[in-house]
Amino acid sequence: QVQLVESGGGLVQAGGSLRLSCAASGRTFTSNYAMGWFRQVPGKERDFVAAISWSSGSTYYADSVKGRFTISRDNAKKMMYLQMSSLKPEDTAIYYCAARNTRVIATTPSQYDYWGQGTQVTVSS
Repeated sequence: QVQLVESGGGLVQAGGSLRLSCAASGRTFTSNYAMGWFRQVPGKERDFVAAISWSSGSTYYADSVKGRFTISRDNAKKMMYLQMSSLKPEDTAIYYCAARNTRVIATTPSQYDYWGQGTQVTVSS
């Protein structure tokens, strides 16, 4: 089993920045995992934001956040981060951390095995 805990959400003005963190734990969590960030607005589907391969560090972003968000990880601490800059009101959502038991990055929620509880990000105009 893998446990994921997000932190770092909050309220920020448009144009501002936030950094989300995801702490991974569990005996089965190894470098053979890929991880991702998703976001969801109530009443809508959960959308892909960014993903990273834990072993290689390769990354992939949704077009809507490319150039504004940066995903990264700290192998030793088993932490994943999402640095969000130039935030827009449309970035407002609950952000979820997810992990899948393969090195290959994926972009759909159904391809992920483990999820955190989510952290709220609100961007005011």
